[in-house]
Amino acid sequence: MSTPRVLVTQAAEATIDLLRDEHGPLMFHQSGGCCDGSSPMCFAKGEFRVGSNDVWLGRIHGCDFFMSASQFAYWQHTQLTVDVVKGRGASFSLEIPLGVRFLIRSRLFTEDEEKDMAPVYAGDEVPAETL
Repeated sequence: MSTPRVLVTQAAEATIDLLRDEHGPLMFHQSGGCCDGSSPMCFAKGEFRVGSNDVWLGRIHGCDFFMSASQFAYWQHTQLTVDVVKGRGASFSLEIPLGVRFLIRSRLFTEDEEKDMAPVYAGDEVPAETL
C-alpha cells in the first residue's frame, strides 16, 4: 500500500459528514496564499475549478483534495492531515457557519515512506477511476 499524502482526523470527518448532508459531494483545495489561502478550503464538489496549476493529492473521507502546484513544490515531502478546530476563519469555506475551521497539520515523510508514495496528478488530468 502506498503512503498517502493527505489524511484526515475523526473530528474533521464528523464535520465533513455534516457538510455533505447539507451540500452534497465535497472537495478541498489548499492554495499557497497568505491568510485564508493557507487554510484548506472546503467547497461543494465542482464549485472550485481546478486545472493544470493544481495537484490532486488524494481523497479524504470521500472528498478529493487538491493543492496549488506552487504550494505542492514546497510541501511535496510533507504528509498533510486535515483537522478542524473551533473558531471562525474569514473565508468562503463551507464549515465557517458551523463556528469551526479546517486546518492543516503536517510532518515530513520518512525515507521509507518516500520510497512508496501515492501518485499525484495535475488537477485537469486526474484519472476518472481515481475520482
